[in-house]
Amino acid sequence: MPAHHAFHYVRGARLGLRLRVALAFAISCVLVVGALGITLFTASEEMEEALVDQIIDEEMNHVIARYREDPEFVPQATSNLEAFIVRTPADLAGLPAYLRGLGAGRHEVFRGPDEFHVAMRIVGDMRFYVAYDVGLHERRVREFKILILLSLMVVGVVALALGYLLSGLLVKQVTDLAARVNSLAPETTQDALVQPGQDAEVAQLARALDDYRARIARMIQREQEFTANASHELRTPLTAIKTGCELLALEPDLSDKAQSRVAAIGRAAERMTEQLQALLFLAREQGVGGSEPVALVESVHDAAEPYRGEIARKGLHFEVDIGGDAVLDLNRQALHLVLANLIKNAVRYTEQGSIRVSYARRRLTVADSGTGIAADHLPHVFKRFYRGDPGQDGIGLGLAIVKRICDHFNWKIEVKSGPEHGSEFSITFP
Repeated sequence: MPAHHAFHYVRGARLGLRLRVALAFAISCVLVVGALGITLFTASEEMEEALVDQIIDEEMNHVIARYREDPEFVPQATSNLEAFIVRTPADLAGLPAYLRGLGAGRHEVFRGPDEFHVAMRIVGDMRFYVAYDVGLHERRVREFKILILLSLMVVGVVALALGYLLSGLLVKQVTDLAARVNSLAPETTQDALVQPGQDAEVAQLARALDDYRARIARMIQREQEFTANASHELRTPLTAIKTGCELLALEPDLSDKAQSRVAAIGRAAERMTEQLQALLFLAREQGVGGSEPVALVESVHDAAEPYRGEIARKGLHFEVDIGGDAVLDLNRQALHLVLANLIKNAVRYTEQGSIRVSYARRRLTVADSGTGIAADHLPHVFKRFYRGDPGQDGIGLGLAIVKRICDHFNWKIEVKSGPEHGSEFSITFP
């Protein structure tokens, strides 16, 4: 993953802007403090080395000076410093093993786990050795290294916390703007998103959102005007056709063939009215009124009324198993559209048997004994313009409207079906 994406994802989850800013701030602080710590550590090591060299040089000069004053001088060892003077081969044999074989100059040797810095100098026939145990210095270096690491950890935690607080202040205007955008409704007029005191970048974003909201509002207004005009212009001739058919059907002089044709025209006009209502509902995708107490029995009978003739013609048994006290607080028109489409489908695909509408435990069910739906068609029945049987009438919008309404009102719709076993559509109300 590229470095600039490192802050964006943690185990596949995208981090929020606030946390990304906090992480960037914390990492920047750790890098700066880390670079400073490395610089200080390097300088400290060099200073320690220089200090050790200075101590050894001073001790070497002291031993040589004392030897010149007193050839019998024997250096005294301290806890971390030893000096030796080799006058004879016997003195050379008596040197510690780690010093034997060293030539003139500076050396770093180990005696077991301990490190020594050794200086050897030849003056005439004399050899002078100074060995310095640097364990104390090494311990200080290790402690300083641990201190730097702990400081980095503390700085990281503090910087992350401080960065999170500061980033909250930085992104507050953005989160406030997001909250206001989330509360916007296209059909309502609200104050502009641009507010006094906003940062230049946030104000620029707010102006862009205001412009976009204005374009959306104009588009919705044009669409609503179009659908209203289309509804009026299309409903008027359809109403005239249906009224004309009803009047013609009352004429006693019409032949049976003419009566049949008039009835067919009336049914076609009724289907066109239903399809127009469906298309307008899908196009507008708006609410269809508020909630009110609705008696389910009454709503079922109202929705089934247009299909009573077809039910009688087919000889179907239509059963409503709902108690008279079953009343729900919901949208009447939405429920009517749902029931009308479900009952219409049940009548259309049932040639014999029964249609049953029942209600229990806030679950309304419309079941039929019709042809059923094949298993491979079930996942698609709620799609727009999908028809499992192209030979049947309709344009495949009924169940799409049902699903849209159920989703809009948070009603849960389920379907069970099988070929030649009928279908069962159930709606669970919240």
